[in-house]
Amino acid sequence: MIFFGRLESKVLLTGSLIVMIMLVNNPHNPQLIPDLYRDPPSDEDRLIRMHSELSHGFKEMHPVQRALSFFGSAKTPVGHPEYQNSLDLAKYLGEEGWTIITGGGPGIMEAANKGAQESGALSVGLNIDLASEPDPNPYQDISLNFHYFFARKVMFVRYSSAFIAAPGGFGTMDEIFEALTLVQTKRVGKFPVVLFGTEFWGGLVEWMQEQMLASGKASASDLQIMVSDDYEEIARHLATHRLRPARI
Repeated sequence: MIFFGRLESKVLLTGSLIVMIMLVNNPHNPQLIPDLYRDPPSDEDRLIRMHSELSHGFKEMHPVQRALSFFGSAKTPVGHPEYQNSLDLAKYLGEEGWTIITGGGPGIMEAANKGAQESGALSVGLNIDLASEPDPNPYQDISLNFHYFFARKVMFVRYSSAFIAAPGGFGTMDEIFEALTLVQTKRVGKFPVVLFGTEFWGGLVEWMQEQMLASGKASASDLQIMVSDDYEEIARHLATHRLRPARI
């Protein structure tokens, strides 16, 4: 099938118009949109959903300024030192004027959103449709829902001028290496990347230096990564970089 032949274009255009009407009438409930789809969804259905997630995200994120993305594990329990440290760092950076963007889930994400709200800063959650994270954390001023990881990543990158990763697993690694790759390939500006937690992240950075850098698979400029536990040091580092809109 040729996707953008005459018939398929009409299907996509009609679906997109329906989506736009639904978003106007229900701007905070894009989860209504999957009711339009067949089971299993067609490729046209998927295109409509991708469009709806991106357009709704751009609309709701438009007011966001001077923001950073704060990544970390969903599995970190309340009361754990990493939870409290992330809350305190987000609160400190919020008091410095930063909007905090997280993945909207529990654990480190919840801690960062809570810290942002406690500081009076704007707190944003980009929630993903996962069985393991069924409910957004309650500390979000702007709360968006995504089915597609890539659409969610566009929002992280488009509206952030810095990236911070607290201890986390595969998802955190995916997010931080996405940021590093975009900086390396100049698809975004040379925004700061901070690994928060020297004990947790130190071994990874050593491995990158000893293996990737030493073997010529990365250059020294690719590894301009700060590893720190110090809130003031991190804030000073972020302040040395010029804020500018990310470009995809």
